[in-house]
Amino acid sequence: MGGRTVRRATVAALGLGLLLGACTAPAPPPDSAQVEEWVGILYPLPKVERFSPPVSARLYAYAGLALYEGLRRADPDAGSLGGRVGGLDPIPEPPEGRHDWSVVAAEAERQVLSGMIEAYALPSTMVQVDTIAEGQIERRRRAGVDEKTVERSIAYAGRIAEVVLARATSDGFSETRRRPYDLPAGRGIWTNTTTLEEYAPISASEASQFVRRDNPSAALVPGVANARQMVLDRPSASSEPVGNINPLQPLEPHWGEITPFGFTDFGSCAPPEPHPWSLDRDSPFWAEVMAVYETSVGLTEEEREIAYFWADNPGSTGTPPGHWVAIMRQMIPQLGLPPVEAARMFAVTSLAMHDAFVSTWEVKYRTMVERPITFIRDHIDPEWDAAVVTPPFPEYTSGHSVVSGAAAEALTALLGEVAFADSTHVASGLSPRPFSSFLEAAEEAAISRLYGGIHYPMAIDDGVRQGRCLTRVLLDRLGSAVPVGPTPELPPRTERSAAGGSDSGRAPADR
Repeated sequence: MGGRTVRRATVAALGLGLLLGACTAPAPPPDSAQVEEWVGILYPLPKVERFSPPVSARLYAYAGLALYEGLRRADPDAGSLGGRVGGLDPIPEPPEGRHDWSVVAAEAERQVLSGMIEAYALPSTMVQVDTIAEGQIERRRRAGVDEKTVERSIAYAGRIAEVVLARATSDGFSETRRRPYDLPAGRGIWTNTTTLEEYAPISASEASQFVRRDNPSAALVPGVANARQMVLDRPSASSEPVGNINPLQPLEPHWGEITPFGFTDFGSCAPPEPHPWSLDRDSPFWAEVMAVYETSVGLTEEEREIAYFWADNPGSTGTPPGHWVAIMRQMIPQLGLPPVEAARMFAVTSLAMHDAFVSTWEVKYRTMVERPITFIRDHIDPEWDAAVVTPPFPEYTSGHSVVSGAAAEALTALLGEVAFADSTHVASGLSPRPFSSFLEAAEEAAISRLYGGIHYPMAIDDGVRQGRCLTRVLLDRLGSAVPVGPTPELPPRTERSAAGGSDSGRAPADR
């Protein structure tokens, strides 16, 4: 009798154990497609909404924070960026109970993107953001995540989004909108040469991107979201200027006031002062000008192709930071990056690019270096033209060079030396370009601005180093939260004499 009682108790205990085990079944692994989907849709978003490069980099940085902080707890070793980068408070701990981190990431990304762009974004853009988030959350339900866990995860995502959006609200962006700017005047001071016609959207292949609204490929498909739909949903005629950008005015003259994530002192990675403007043919500045002019008149077909490949004009591409976002998207399947590692790559590299624009814009509007097109037409060849449209902001340092140096330094530290073929502009008819490393790609992106006729060598060389330095400052600040590997040695800072020729010097800026 006693034996049967023991056996019955054992069977009952086993049944209860099985029942409890079913209630605490292991969570499904993170959504392997999640990060690639978000990164893929974020590349064309600045094109659709006509964002400038600095505004695009800012959007990517906050999107990266939301995605990483939502997903990182799927890896016990992944540290938070909250409380480490400038202006971002610590991310609150999740409440008791099970959470699905893929659901948290999807909802946090949805809320942060919506909070940043809903005031002016196209309805179709908002639909795309919602569609991706809802689709990813639904996949988690199908993977076995119960509804209580989904609800709990969505609630926690809101707390993450609050912290990220609070940082965005206080970073100085809103204060710089439509603030007046008095452009200083004087010999050698930058003047804007951009025309409205030059900023009509054209693709990287110089082909029209006009798409009729009755074209079936431009329609939104419920439950489906992809980059092609997002791009084609906003057709543009050849006469339509870039929205959110007035090319007749200096672009973002106050961007140097935006709060950076990594550096706290502009001097920490400051480039040397540019060569003083000069009409002396023996002066360093004249040599810079002639480097641009002689390169342009002897431009090879490959150099022209490189100039177009990296042009990344706003309104017709994802902008220069978006080009590196497209490269990051390629890395996810090429390297088989796990979701948390992919999200960390996107977040850290985007933070680095954000800081690159803050830093180089401060230098641009402080030094006010005249563009090659102005000097060459005024003093060398009045009929000269650049291969690439000269943008509406000062020359030094090269934004392409700074942001590419920053992105390449981050990717090298996070992923190592990786050979890849950059296929960013395949859809525009440009062949992929092979590179042995991220830094090699950054060097080509930088030199493309010399081939394009819009930057002097000093702005390019100093810019790459400036960007790489900024990333190192950011990585030092992140510390153990972001494990990194060795990176190539940073070139020494150029030291430049302030002496110029007999006609050198720049009139003091009245700012």
